[in-house]
Amino acid sequence: MDSSRAGTPSPQPSRANGNINLGPSANPNARPTDFDFLKVIGKGSYGKVLLAKRKSDGMFYAVKVLQKKSILKKKEQNHIMAERSVLLKNVQHPFLVGLRYSFQTPEKLYFVLDYVNGGELFFHLQRERRFLEPRARFYAAEVASAIGYLHSLNVIYRDLKPENILLDCQGHVVLTDFGLCKEGVEPEETTSTFCGTPEPPFYSQDVSQMYENILYQPLQIPGGQTVAACDLLQGLLHKDQRQRLGSKSDFLEIKNHVFFSPINWDDLYHKRLTPPFNPNVAGPADLKHFDPEFTQEAVSKSIGCTPDTVAGSSGTSSAFLGFSYAPEDEAILDY
Repeated sequence: MDSSRAGTPSPQPSRANGNINLGPSANPNARPTDFDFLKVIGKGSYGKVLLAKRKSDGMFYAVKVLQKKSILKKKEQNHIMAERSVLLKNVQHPFLVGLRYSFQTPEKLYFVLDYVNGGELFFHLQRERRFLEPRARFYAAEVASAIGYLHSLNVIYRDLKPENILLDCQGHVVLTDFGLCKEGVEPEETTSTFCGTPEPPFYSQDVSQMYENILYQPLQIPGGQTVAACDLLQGLLHKDQRQRLGSKSDFLEIKNHVFFSPINWDDLYHKRLTPPFNPNVAGPADLKHFDPEFTQEAVSKSIGCTPDTVAGSSGTSSAFLGFSYAPEDEAILDY
């Protein structure tokens, strides 16, 4: 199966009264008290990601809990709704995190996501400092497969960095955090939004200098890389977007690059290739690959509380119309 062609684009969300409306997707049965929230495993600008155990069946999930007030204060509700929309398309791809369902209270939004505990690629790279090329090639290929799939849906990701690349318990890549995704982008179309994380590989403490480096300084590649690896990096980071690797045939150009010649893409997509690193986790409660900065933080009791008022009574709920989602024709407790 060619992952760049897997699936078909979903209908685009409609907009009404300035709000994004993803259509009827009410999820009145789900609530925070359905879960035991065990540990903080990640943090972001608008909330936290927690390891949660569903009381009804003992299943483990990563639940992303976002504060509505923080989102509205920074006028980021469109990004949150776009993330929800993109997550619904991702369940068909092996290297993209899946959304199981979502719900809201008057104060908070809850994404119930696949739980993976092999650790962030950033965590492993920080610990080991450098990956050998075969390992880097494996991760890059799985990420490219995921990005190629998103492009086939006319979705661009726009925040690719080691912190957003997780490993599952076997060592396969799981791409997460779709808050900066943009939908409905045609192959020849470009965007003008300034977003993402600019640091590597043009880092400078002076932010304005860093931007100058990105625009004008030649790419400096450390020694010890193969010719194929250097050519791939130079192609992906070409200053002229028209000459950049992937600008003409997208994922097909990446697949055909000599750096990836050892990769059988069909085997890769179906996870028939053995990952070069096994996280060796003992089970869902094994958190050794999560930063202690997160896991040692106390879990707020308010996260697992269901307010007396319903979500529809909140003045902020109109900004998140259509956020709540339940799998079609399936009850939450039977999922």
